Amino acid sequence: MQGFFQFLADNPYILLFFTVGMAVWVGKFAIKGYGLGMVAAAVVVGAALATWASTYGVKLQLDNFAKSLFYYLFMYGVGLRVGPAFFNSLKKDGITFTILAVICAFLGLGLVVLMSKWLALPPGAAGGVLAGSQTMSAAIGTAEMAVEQGAYKLPAGTTAEAVSGMIALGYGVTYIWGTVGIILVCKYLPRWWGVDARKAAKEYEAAHGVKNVDDAGITGYRVGGLRAYRLENASTAGQSIAQFRKAYPQYRIANVMRDGSSLGANADVVLQKGDVIALGGRLEELTANMGLLGPEIADAGALNIPLDQAEVLVTKKELEGKLLKDFASDEFAGQVAISRMERSGEPLPLGTDTALKRFDVLYLTGLKSAVSKVGDMFGKVARPSTSTDLLTLSLGMVLGLLIGKINVPVGDFSVGLGNAGGLLLSGILVSSVVSRLRYFGSTPNAARNILEDLGLVTFIAIVGINAGATLLEQLTGAVALKIFIAGFVASTIPPFVTWAIGLHFFKINPAVLMGGVAGSRSHSGPAREAAKEIDSSVPWVGFPVGYAVSGVLYTVFGYFAMVLSQ
Repeated sequence: MQGFFQFLADNPYILLFFTVGMAVWVGKFAIKGYGLGMVAAAVVVGAALATWASTYGVKLQLDNFAKSLFYYLFMYGVGLRVGPAFFNSLKKDGITFTILAVICAFLGLGLVVLMSKWLALPPGAAGGVLAGSQTMSAAIGTAEMAVEQGAYKLPAGTTAEAVSGMIALGYGVTYIWGTVGIILVCKYLPRWWGVDARKAAKEYEAAHGVKNVDDAGITGYRVGGLRAYRLENASTAGQSIAQFRKAYPQYRIANVMRDGSSLGANADVVLQKGDVIALGGRLEELTANMGLLGPEIADAGALNIPLDQAEVLVTKKELEGKLLKDFASDEFAGQVAISRMERSGEPLPLGTDTALKRFDVLYLTGLKSAVSKVGDMFGKVARPSTSTDLLTLSLGMVLGLLIGKINVPVGDFSVGLGNAGGLLLSGILVSSVVSRLRYFGSTPNAARNILEDLGLVTFIAIVGINAGATLLEQLTGAVALKIFIAGFVASTIPPFVTWAIGLHFFKINPAVLMGGVAGSRSHSGPAREAAKEIDSSVPWVGFPVGYAVSGVLYTVFGYFAMVLSQ
């Protein structure tokens, strides 16, 4: 084995990607649905390899430049993801969930600092406990940044390498309960509280017409349809399309064929017997009045109408707060179907009472002309693209690094966001501008996910490898137990407080609040499990705002956990 470890030490790139690959593989293992995931597995695998190698006298170490580079890419990617939702959280209807996220995050930070001092945890443990107990791996980077910038003063006899190792150890020991604990709490909190969340979800669904976002996307059922009929009904013949629409607003005439020629669907076209009419509408409406026009026929000419699929970004201020049902009488109604709606990158349950927010993304399918009209009316039609605007990416990174250099004098020292914080802020600003303008700065979801996933898992792997050599010197059963207790307290108490405030003070629907608590911990897993527990997608309604706000706070709090725990 010594030869193998020496080979890895002599080939750092192989070491790095071997660790990343092993982390992804180990992260796939789960017991009853619970596992480490690739990020937590990265620090475990990296530390285990380095510790094992140290027993053969081989020291595995990777360059700090690579560690910082991947972390900076990750932070910028996070900013791109949460940007639009972060600014939405500052609006009136997002303030409630913003407050809950702030309470949960500050309570988590306070408990980490308190427990670290009370239990006299080793230097650096607070940053790792914050990151692990709140399941925010990015906080490891800001915790290390506090050491690099000198904001965290190294105690006498302690090295930066030892502190980094303790950060990794604190993260690894607390992460598992941080993940499993918040899932169990969000899933069973209503039951423990004596609240029937399933009933509350059904009431919310009935009141708002919410559908289950997890329903199968590919089925034989289609909400809308387009069929061709030969006009034989004398009472309908002689009406203009405008008159027909007034009498039957649930239908849309998409095309009229007469003597083999298409007349289109202008409002002034008068229908005549023998015309072939392409009629669109909801499936139940198309089957309700079978004799309204005449027999259904298979006419390729009438149905040869361009269809389109597109993502529409809502940017118009005047649409803020509008309900989907408010557009039922618009010209495009019945010509397009919304197959999916996303807010902050997360699917949102659809219902007639679903209110629009700026920067929501609607996935539309329907007549090409109608899709274009919706795009013009709502904001921007965003065509899926596989290319990334690398110029905007580069400018955003430079802007973030420049912001990170800004320091404000406070007493005897200066305070600044640092490179990581600057890149996070830059990503937020860039994504907000791009989401408004949409004609530059394309960063497809797949590209952004690469920035986040590869950046974070690689950074964490390097942290684990570099920390592994010192772990054997620091790890004892007593230290591990103290770290676990600190993480358990900091992970478990904040969700209960957040739930109590949301339920009793803000009077939030319990099913919605389940997602709000998950969002306050910036973890989608609990929201998914809560939705399964009550067989409803309603928890996702309360998730996006808290998810965006807490993600930013927990990331920054890694820095403050280190500074305040001194």
